[in-house]
Amino acid sequence: MKEYERLKKKEEDELTIQKVNEREKKVSSFLKEEDNIVSKRIAGFQSDEPSTSSSISNMAEGRDKNLPSFWVPSMTPCAGKVMIEKPDATIYCPISNRPLKSKDLVNVKFTPVPDDAKKSIHVKENRYMCAVTHDILSNSIPCAVLKPTGDVVTMECVEKIIKKDWIHPLTGNKLTDKDIIVMQRGGTGYALTNVKLEAKQERPALQA
Repeated sequence: MKEYERLKKKEEDELTIQKVNEREKKVSSFLKEEDNIVSKRIAGFQSDEPSTSSSISNMAEGRDKNLPSFWVPSMTPCAGKVMIEKPDATIYCPISNRPLKSKDLVNVKFTPVPDDAKKSIHVKENRYMCAVTHDILSNSIPCAVLKPTGDVVTMECVEKIIKKDWIHPLTGNKLTDKDIIVMQRGGTGYALTNVKLEAKQERPALQA
């Protein structure tokens, strides 16, 4: 957004300079016509604004401090004008590509494993567990979030316990299918993580 505003201001400044140059060009053309009529230039028709110099030097008129950069593609002498569209201020979900609203976000709560509190959570082998069955959670175990409370449970708990009567095991409130959000497992260093491979053997088809 800041880049768009900067280019927008630059475009407005260029339009202002263009209008000033056109006005000076008209004044200069008018003065040339007056020189053909009167022998002395009339001071009243002269422009109060300083005229631009016709010097072609790249060091004149302060251009020595604004030299083009040959390392940045957008600042080279042959670079064209880049138009940037106004960015969309709406934040979209990376999965569903729908607009995100703060009221739609869920505060996810992981239930820590009750063990030695002196150990840091980063050095524990088992960190979190299912909020209902207390099964240990790992990257290989499919999990889901209960939207009303944000508790993380295993998909096995969802299939065997929650979907049996559609009652929240911790609060006793009624649940629907939209209240269960399946979590996406993160990748690991193994190439086959979260990838379903299916081996097929292709054989030539015999035609009569």
